[in-house]
Amino acid sequence: MGEEVIEMRVEETALSRKPHFVLVHGIGGGSWCWYKIRCLMENAGYKVSCVDLKGSGIDQGDANSILSFDDYNKPLMDLLSSLPDNEQVILVGHSAGGLSITQATHKLAKKIRLAVYLAATMLKLGFWTDQDAQDGVPELSSFGEVYELGFGLGSNEAPTSAIVKKEFQRQIIYQMSPREDSILASMLLRPGPILALKRAQFKEEENGDGIEKVKRVYIKTKHDHVIKPQQQEAMIKRWPPSQVFLLDCDHSPFFSSPFLLFGLLVKAAASVG
Repeated sequence: MGEEVIEMRVEETALSRKPHFVLVHGIGGGSWCWYKIRCLMENAGYKVSCVDLKGSGIDQGDANSILSFDDYNKPLMDLLSSLPDNEQVILVGHSAGGLSITQATHKLAKKIRLAVYLAATMLKLGFWTDQDAQDGVPELSSFGEVYELGFGLGSNEAPTSAIVKKEFQRQIIYQMSPREDSILASMLLRPGPILALKRAQFKEEENGDGIEKVKRVYIKTKHDHVIKPQQQEAMIKRWPPSQVFLLDCDHSPFFSSPFLLFGLLVKAAASVG
């Protein structure tokens, strides 16, 4: 009888445990992007992990020396691989972080309860075709010469890193966000390894049909200048998720609409139990 009571209590504890959210930033960002969302989630009793990808946040890597997507995304893969075998997470990827969570679903599908794409690049196999690039790569030429480029392989080779120039960052990325957040971002953004990102290509046979067993949600951002609404729609049409939500915000809802974003993430998590 005593053993049965213990088993029941263990089962109840497991059922009542709130999900573990793993939050993945976009190019040039870092775990710092999520400070408002992490605060809201932890205050509500959720477990939250915010990862710094290679060369991002406080990681010591240099974007100009990160030449493969596997290298760039290794911190996320290491984090997921280190979790207990019976633990699943809600994986959230912002912007280019969508590529990171897609690779994770290919290789570690059993670790993921739900994949949430937030204004993110959602391409099932990464960059293989011109259409993939058209849908998933920011096209900012209408704003002028917005990038500072790095050439780690030499000036005659393809650029290895990029960052939006400071004078364009608020206009393009944070136009609806509080000014103090865009100022914080201007102090913390780092060049991102664009060559590594362009080399993000995934093979279906890596995990059979595991990627299709992971439920996906897409959160659209209505006034996005980076991953534009028509690009988001194109990716959703090509690889339909189970649910689509819309936020009336810029590319950075973790700054501009943190409470609404928090509510959507909790709602999405509830949809998978």
